[in-house]
Amino acid sequence: MSDTDIRGLCPPKFEPVRDAFIGNFRDGGELGARFTFTVEGEVVVDLIGGHADRACETPFAEDTLCPIFSTTKAVTALMIARLVDAGKLDYEQTVASVWPEFGQAGKGAITVGQAMSHQAGLSGITRPIDPTLWFDWDAICAILAAQAPIWPPGTQGGYHPVTIGYIAGEVFRRIDGRTVGKALREDIAGPLGLDLWIGLPDSEAPRVAEIKKPRELPKFGPVNPALEAAFLTKWAAPGGKHSDEWRRIEIPSANGHATAEALARLMSALAGDGELDGRHILSPHARGLASKERVVGQDLVLPAVVSWGAGFMRNAPNFIYGPGDETFGHSGRGGSCAFADPARRVAGAYVMNAESAHLMGDPRPRRLIDAAYGCL
Repeated sequence: MSDTDIRGLCPPKFEPVRDAFIGNFRDGGELGARFTFTVEGEVVVDLIGGHADRACETPFAEDTLCPIFSTTKAVTALMIARLVDAGKLDYEQTVASVWPEFGQAGKGAITVGQAMSHQAGLSGITRPIDPTLWFDWDAICAILAAQAPIWPPGTQGGYHPVTIGYIAGEVFRRIDGRTVGKALREDIAGPLGLDLWIGLPDSEAPRVAEIKKPRELPKFGPVNPALEAAFLTKWAAPGGKHSDEWRRIEIPSANGHATAEALARLMSALAGDGELDGRHILSPHARGLASKERVVGQDLVLPAVVSWGAGFMRNAPNFIYGPGDETFGHSGRGGSCAFADPARRVAGAYVMNAESAHLMGDPRPRRLIDAAYGCL
């Protein structure tokens, strides 16, 4: 790729970020990508390059949308935190107090905070189902409500790659009356002009980048029941339907679509005083409740020691989002990520359409984030 193919904002002070962005392409790791970095709520870097299609005929543009997969969880964590901020929900109340059916099979004492921090023991569905059933919200919620935990709830973290979206989404719906995606559009993304969606209308689908799959499989740790249910069954994730149906439904853990700019601007509110363009997003107090450590240790599903907040992945001890101890965010399948650093009041996001096999800590965004911090 020629350096002139890289577009967007990058003042001289942040030239090392541009160099890192170019380096990701020169190393053969990118097809198309965008990286946005904010300081004190202001976008200071916004780099775009490459192509939106595998044939390399369509440039990756300012309005190109990328599937962000599990980076969606950071947005959903924020939406749940907004209910806490409004006094409509408490992390210490039980999920069953909002969703009574969830209390079946020994799950009556699981708190919202435990569920959001991947301690509910429901990392996946244990009985065989048709993968198309994931497209039926009520059916999946009924299965999760009836299922017994895979491990004792509240004793250990075990990443819930898909199921957490249904758990959080049903809690949100029972309290708010709307789906997470609908509330996101009506309360935040629409009014603020953020190109961020959970449940993508057909009208926006032509802007979605084509995904290039990785050449190798993710490297999991030793197989255990939690990992098997999360990733290794034939029904662990939605399947059996066309991509347009996948984009259209709402799975608040897995099928968000966004630009890096939209994600970075949203996270900048969490890195600052909780406001974005004069609109209240989340108070610093509620941010602290959402991002504080709720469990830390060897994750039962991910091959790493992980510190979980209430839906947010905390930066320590892996430091995949720069040097900050209190930085938090989330990463998605293939490499996307979004993060907020309240200590330095910076935030950022990375999206791409060439997936890597890294489950967390993809070296491409790490290179960009480290370069950005080095310029502060």
